[in-house]
Amino acid sequence: MHFLITGHTGFKGSWLTMLLTHYGHVVSGVALDPEPISLFRLADVDELLVKDIRADIRDQQTMASALELTQPDVLVHMAAQPLVRESYRSPRLTIETNVLGTLNVLEAAQHASTLKAHLVVTTDKVYRNVNRETGYGEDEPLGGDDPYSASKAMADLLTQSWATSFAGPRTAIARAGNVIGGGDFGHERLFPDLVEALRSGRKIQLRHPSAVRPWQHVLDCLSGYLFIVQAMLDETTAQQSGDAWNIGPEQDSLRTVGEIAELVASEWQTPLNHDIYSTSEMQEAELLMLDASRANELLGWRNRISFEEAIRRTCDWYQEVERGRSPRSVTMEQIKDFTREGPGFLDGL
Repeated sequence: MHFLITGHTGFKGSWLTMLLTHYGHVVSGVALDPEPISLFRLADVDELLVKDIRADIRDQQTMASALELTQPDVLVHMAAQPLVRESYRSPRLTIETNVLGTLNVLEAAQHASTLKAHLVVTTDKVYRNVNRETGYGEDEPLGGDDPYSASKAMADLLTQSWATSFAGPRTAIARAGNVIGGGDFGHERLFPDLVEALRSGRKIQLRHPSAVRPWQHVLDCLSGYLFIVQAMLDETTAQQSGDAWNIGPEQDSLRTVGEIAELVASEWQTPLNHDIYSTSEMQEAELLMLDASRANELLGWRNRISFEEAIRRTCDWYQEVERGRSPRSVTMEQIKDFTREGPGFLDGL
C-alpha cells in the first residue's frame, strides 16, 4: 500500500516512515527541508522514500501536484507549525500553515482518485482547556487560548466541516499529545533540551516544572494513527467521515515536568542541576489529559509501552547513538521490538 505523509521530514514523520516501511509499505512524503540535526538526516530516511517532495503545504498547487504525482492509497497529514511558543512569535505563519495548509491538503485529497483513506492529525490542545484531571472526550468543546492551539482547533473544525460537506475519501482526525522517543532534536521541547544539557554537562533550564503532562512513546501514538487508518480501510468500525479519535496515554502517565527531568537525569546517572524560569507573556496549559476510551473500545487500540519504559527506551536511543551506533539501526531495532510485542499488530494493513 502506498502512503503519502505530509511532514515526513519531522520527528514523528521520520518514525512513521520507518514503521511503515518495516511493514513493507511504500512511502512518499511532502514537507519542508529537515532541520540540520534531525532524525530524518541522521537515519537517512530519504533512502526509504519513493518520492521525497520538498514543498510548503501553504502552496495549493504544490499539494494538488503531489497527490497527482504519487497516486497514494492513504494520506496522513502531519505537516504543521507544531510549537506553542513559536506561535506567539509567528502567529500568521502558524495560522497559515495549520489552517490554510490543511485546507490545501483537504482540497487536494478531495480530487485524488486513488485515495482510500485520509487521516488529519491535530493535537490534544484543540480542546477548551479548564485544567481538570479527567480526560477530555471527543465530543468536548474545542478552543484554544494561544495561537497554536487555536490554529489546530480551526484545522480540526475545518476537517469535520469538509468531510461532511464534500465527497471524497474516508477522512478521520487523530488528536494526540506529548510524545517522546529517540531522535527528537526539536527546539524548545522538554526531552531534547534535557538530553542536550545532560550530554554537554550544562545546567538544565526548566520552564514551568510543576506543569503536568501525559507522556506517550512515539510508537504508541503512531500505532494509534494506523489503527484509525485500518478501520477506515476495512470499514468495519461504525464511524462518520470526519470523526475524531483521541490517541492518548493512560492516566498513570501524568507526570510533572520536574519529575521527568529527575527520571531522565537518573537514566544518565547524573545529578539534576537546573534553573527554573518562566515567561508570563507566553502562557502554556498546566494540565491536559485525553480520554482515549473510544479508541480502546471501538478500534481495539491500546498503549503498549508504560511511562517508565517510554523514558527508558528514549534514553537508550540517545545513549546508543552516542556510543556510535547507527541512528537508523537503533530506531529500526526499537520498531521491531515494539511490533513483536503484540501478535497481529496491524496485520490488516
